[in-house]
Amino acid sequence: MKAYQIVSGTSIAGLEPVERAAPTPAPHEVLVRVRAVSLNYRDLMVARGNYMVSRNEPLVPCSDGAGDVIAVGSEVSGFKVGDRVIGTFFPHWVDGAPTPQKAAGALGAEADGMLAEQVALPESALVRIPDHLDYVEAATLPCAGVTAWNALFVEGRLKPGDSVLLLGTGGVSIWGLQLAKAAGLQAIITSSSDEKLVRARELGAAATLNYRTTPEWQDEVRRLTDDRGVDLVLEVGGQGTLKRSVASTAMGGTVAIIGGVSGFGGEFEPFALIGGAKRLSGIFVGNRTMTEDLARFVGVTGIRPVVDRVFDFTQARDAYAYLDAGRHFGKVVITVGD
Repeated sequence: MKAYQIVSGTSIAGLEPVERAAPTPAPHEVLVRVRAVSLNYRDLMVARGNYMVSRNEPLVPCSDGAGDVIAVGSEVSGFKVGDRVIGTFFPHWVDGAPTPQKAAGALGAEADGMLAEQVALPESALVRIPDHLDYVEAATLPCAGVTAWNALFVEGRLKPGDSVLLLGTGGVSIWGLQLAKAAGLQAIITSSSDEKLVRARELGAAATLNYRTTPEWQDEVRRLTDDRGVDLVLEVGGQGTLKRSVASTAMGGTVAIIGGVSGFGGEFEPFALIGGAKRLSGIFVGNRTMTEDLARFVGVTGIRPVVDRVFDFTQARDAYAYLDAGRHFGKVVITVGD
């Protein structure tokens, strides 16, 4: 079968197409024909060598994929040939709080990922695709969708009428916007592009902020919320944004740290948290139960994830480069096979 592999730290140029033997499912495994793979910023970090990768040998990258069941192991009871499925980010984290054991074997970092024509995964690592989604759309759920779901509704415990600030218009932020709109939340979103902000308003953003023309955007967030602040911030930036995110948060609110695109360091002020009874919460994607809850919510509400651009399997390097350029609005996806 065809696949891609990469050695962490070799950059996008190190992403190589290879031929591998097709996997055979073990008794508790399911063999999936992959149809689409969604990219995340984490995949760029793996390529650059600044992500938690525990192996030096080549691995199949990418955590997010959707496809069809083409074979099942002898002990599998929950899936059958022909089922449409997505994999979960952590194959062994089914429910409950994370532990090192549950977080072991993350796809595309500790274990081979989804950028291949076929993958064998534990039965416990699969979730059915909502009926109305195609494979390209479904491939965006496992990391970006679940991360947004976890931040808003599990860690953030938001309810209808609450408010959220979303930084940027990448995959997690746009997923957060779509979920917020469907759940009756008030969403404010930032970008450096007025064109992207127009699109965000079309998706339901209550207010938009251009952080280049409004560099002190935390002051505008306070003004928009009658000086109260938002209940939750999805913090994807890091250096240059964390201090502003904390200032944008209401007393008793949460800053959900889901990434550090610009890095971290040098600006954390503990007393801003203490005095406002605010909390920082690290979001490490989520478990299978969260993935199931998200899929159910998407199925009921009819959400269709925003996909910016789709690349063919032979264009995997181009897809990585496009994501790295930061011009996307929503998700970047690679199709696999016919």
